[in-house]
Amino acid sequence: MKEFNTTAVCVPKRHYMVDLTERVKQIKTMVDAGKYFTINRGRQYGKTTTLYILKGYLQPEYEVLSLDFQGIGSAGYRTEEDFVQSLCRLIKRPRKGLTIPDEISGQLEAFAASGKGEVKLEELFDLFAKWWEISEKPIVLMIDEVDSAANNQVFLDFLAQLRESYIRRDTEDVPAFQSVILAGVTDIKHLKSKIRDESQHKVNSPWNIAADFLVRMEFNAKEIAGMLSEYETDHQTGMKLEEVAQYIEDYTSGYPFLVSRICQLIDLYWEDMGFPSLSGAWTSTGVDEAVKRLLMERNTLFESLTDILLNYPELSELIRKILMEEKKFTYNPLWESIVQMEMYGFITLQGQNVVIANRIFEMLLYNLYASRSY
Repeated sequence: MKEFNTTAVCVPKRHYMVDLTERVKQIKTMVDAGKYFTINRGRQYGKTTTLYILKGYLQPEYEVLSLDFQGIGSAGYRTEEDFVQSLCRLIKRPRKGLTIPDEISGQLEAFAASGKGEVKLEELFDLFAKWWEISEKPIVLMIDEVDSAANNQVFLDFLAQLRESYIRRDTEDVPAFQSVILAGVTDIKHLKSKIRDESQHKVNSPWNIAADFLVRMEFNAKEIAGMLSEYETDHQTGMKLEEVAQYIEDYTSGYPFLVSRICQLIDLYWEDMGFPSLSGAWTSTGVDEAVKRLLMERNTLFESLTDILLNYPELSELIRKILMEEKKFTYNPLWESIVQMEMYGFITLQGQNVVIANRIFEMLLYNLYASRSY
């Protein structure tokens, strides 16, 4: 039987999850148009799961080279040669549904085994050019966890090569990746600002070719109800689907991890929360109890948020003023701390003003500041 999942990737045949079909259809439209773009959202926002579903949706028409940069250790960024070798080894790992021509595969192996100073990014992109030319299908490159490349100049050099091939595709009509999709929390401009000297212009990013990614990643009440409907079919609790789903959305504003975690807590701990039956737990009261339990636990999302507050004092002070002093701040895309708060998932827009992203974050952060922890 399926279960709710809040770790790593969600798999439809194993987990209760929101139907992502409409999202991946929208993303495929961008891929079909040859767009290069970045999916930037907060931690545990469903980025990896979305890429997983998207990969299967694209494969009938495209070769999909799907990489996770957590597979490259810190040593892989020491030099250009180290990065090329590590990247070639990552590409060569067995992956379902990807066809790498023998001559390309052999050269990737040769690059991976080359000695120090013997291989450059330009040579790797020359090899990519051969692959683009001979592939029977257009090739889509998807890279998850680009945050793993933060503070590494060689990754920006890699992006610059992607940018050059993108421009040459459009201006000289030569092959290139059909689409490149980067997924992570930190956007490329922030990666650049961590690496470049202050004297260098931060907005001159090697990823200024990126199209805006406007696909909604949050779950609405109707989508949550669809997920719960599948659970209801298996468990016959008699829950009022729309009512419970709306109540969960009211707490979470559709933040994917929070939605799934509340459902998971009800499913696993309804007896510990004092309910005589599973049916009694799938109510607004059950959601309230799950939220209480959620706010008492240490999880990777909450730990990530609190670490950010410690590392970014100005950001922390702005959040304190919003919560504790009820100050209003107008959204300004040129205000770095506002941009960071949005990037990390702390805030959302309400009209022209910024507000805390959801009720659960409000309660979590209020408790932190009220206890003078930050």
